[in-house]
This record gives sequence, structure tokens and C-alpha cells, in this order.
Amino acid sequence: MNDLVSIVTPVFNAADFLEQTIASVQSQTHVNWEWILIDDASSDQSVTIIQAHQKKDPRIHLITLKANVGSAQTRNLGIEKASGKYLTFLDADDLWLPHFIQTSIQTIQQTNIPFVFASYHRLNEQLEPLYSDFIVPNKVTYTDILKSNSISCLTAFVDVQTLGKKFMPNVRKRQDMGLWLQYLKEIPYAYGIAEVLAIYRIRKNSLSRNKKALLASQWYYYRKVEKLSFLASAYYMTHWMVRGFLKYRN
Repeated sequence: MNDLVSIVTPVFNAADFLEQTIASVQSQTHVNWEWILIDDASSDQSVTIIQAHQKKDPRIHLITLKANVGSAQTRNLGIEKASGKYLTFLDADDLWLPHFIQTSIQTIQQTNIPFVFASYHRLNEQLEPLYSDFIVPNKVTYTDILKSNSISCLTAFVDVQTLGKKFMPNVRKRQDMGLWLQYLKEIPYAYGIAEVLAIYRIRKNSLSRNKKALLASQWYYYRKVEKLSFLASAYYMTHWMVRGFLKYRN
């Protein structure tokens, strides 16, 4: 159907959170979706939990990998298998509010912009407030994302029937940013939805929260993936560090 939404979720040892994540997807007011979950060789009960829900809900599809390959390759496998008009992503420990899909589709239809993203709550592992809500800008361009990635993977929503499928660069970190940049090379900007439509669960050992570890990865991405000059890379890195500090100061 022309409003089918493909959801892609990489899963790795997420048993503690999967029930809540699954419930948030099944509570969506827009019900025409397919959910492709790729288990990246989990050693916990993640697969068992997904299989139990899969038996009851034919919209849920599980792919299991024998060896751990990382989130870039798992997401790309999901993108490859996706058959919907729309493509979106949700990590196995994050949550959507009930109107996320419906509002995203309506925004694309109203604005005629094929790439949208939304604001979200920032909570701890117990779903208690940790930081203030992240309210996204009303639009971001290619250069905006190089300065600060304000498009979270859990709210990015793409009309792939219009823009086509693209795949994430096979790097350990910043692969989601890499996908957004590919699309933003072809369209003027992505549209930001100010309304909070999701919950980002910030875990203590989250890779994305270790800013020192991300420095080298960010620099590598500028130089080796985007192939920016040294000066351009230094310029964007300075913006990224300052904005990253401001993003998590409250």
C-alpha cells in the first residue's frame, strides 16, 4: 500500500527494554507498518522476546545474524529488506509516542518535503527525566548536520519512494549522520517537527554519550568519508564540539 511504513531496528542484548519498545510501535495510530528487527548475535533473551510477539503480529519480521557485525550493517540489511513508501528507524531501547508515524506522514504531505524529523524527550534507563526535551530546529541543511547532528535516528522519517534508498556508511560511529548527509546533498533541507514525538533512552554506557571517544570518529568521518579538507574539517569539528556541549548541559 502507498502509505506502508518500514521500520528498521538493530537489536543487540536489548531484552531489558524490548517489551516497552514493541508496545510503543504497536500503539501507533497509523497501523500500516512493517517492522524489520535484525538481531546482531545477541546473547540474552532478545530473540525469544521478539519471536513471541512475531507469532501474534505478522507485521513484525525478525532477521537473526550468527555473528555480530555492528549497527551500520544491521541497519543497512533492514533498509535493503524494506518495502514501504516511508522508511524510519528505532533503536531497541527507544520509544515512540502514539502519533509519531501519523504526524510524520502528515508533515511530509503538508510540506511536500520528503525528509522530516521530530523533537524528543531525553530520559534515563528508568524513563525518568535526565535532560530537558530536545526541540529540533525547523529545518537543517547539509552544512548544519556537519556542525551538529540534530536529526536523531529515532525520529528520522524519509519518503524513500521519492528519494530512493540509500545506505549508511560502514563505520562504527556516526553512520546515521552519514545517511542524512547523503539525502541532504540532494534536497535543500530536512524539515523539523517541533512537537515531541519520541523518547530517547540515554543509557549509562551509551556509545553516543561518550563524547571523548567520538572525537576521533567525527574527525575520521569528515576527512575519510566526506573527504573534507583539513581546514573545513577543523571548522566543522569546532562547531560540533561546542554544540555537543550545549546539547547536554541541561
